[in-house]
Amino acid sequence: MTIVASGPSVSPTAPASASATDGKGAGPLLRAWRERRRISQLELALRADSSARHISFIETGRSRPSEEMVLRLAEHLDVPVRERNSLLLAAGYAPHYPETPLDDPALDALRDGMERLIQGYEPYPALVVDATYTVVAANRGIAMLLDGVPEKLLSPAPNAMRLTLHPEGLAPRIRNLHAWRGHLLAQMDRQIALQRSERLRALYEEVAAYPVPEDAQDDDEPAGAVAYFALPMRIEHDGRILSFVSSISTFNTPMDVTVAELAIETFLPADPATAKYLHTLAG
Repeated sequence: MTIVASGPSVSPTAPASASATDGKGAGPLLRAWRERRRISQLELALRADSSARHISFIETGRSRPSEEMVLRLAEHLDVPVRERNSLLLAAGYAPHYPETPLDDPALDALRDGMERLIQGYEPYPALVVDATYTVVAANRGIAMLLDGVPEKLLSPAPNAMRLTLHPEGLAPRIRNLHAWRGHLLAQMDRQIALQRSERLRALYEEVAAYPVPEDAQDDDEPAGAVAYFALPMRIEHDGRILSFVSSISTFNTPMDVTVAELAIETFLPADPATAKYLHTLAG
């Protein structure tokens, strides 16, 4: 069964970046992104087929960049698509990238493809999340792991980080909670550093403040345990310990803000016992 979110949680529209409306133009924003990426003016100029002098003039407001130059610099600075629109607005241009609601007919093929993908991954868990980890879709493997989670964490729009780290969510069942929690928080911290998202930072501060269950501990692996090839999430389900490693996929060169902020996370069994158990459940 595929669970598809609806309403604002599907394609949330964040308010315009304060930096895009502060009246200072695109120059300071471009400089901030360049410094964030730790790239010199000369290096950026070489990448963008410009000159360090011109980059300096743009950053100080002495020169107004063309729309093409804004987009070119944003691409070489790996600026997220949403923030590229903010840069264009700050420079006096219209946004270049649309933000189409996920339930819009124009994205029918995208929704159908994602649903087929995560359903085809069954019996292994898979889900789709947006930029702040709101769950857009999930398959039956995820539903199995969430069995018993309180309804208040599942509606109206479940959030993957809350579901995992909340003391009433999956946290008490995760047998290596300290390690897995550290992995998730570090992942969010890296995203915040790259994306300048206040909503993501607020979520990070919320879940990082959740109390860790007093009895949480990273269990020792039994003798003869599998040598894991990546950090697993070891979670208890129906009296068994299941082990998964996760991977995250995004879309190449997205041309829409909504699409750019979607991520498909799949959980691969990390040992033969987990794979066998899931196939047994699936009949």
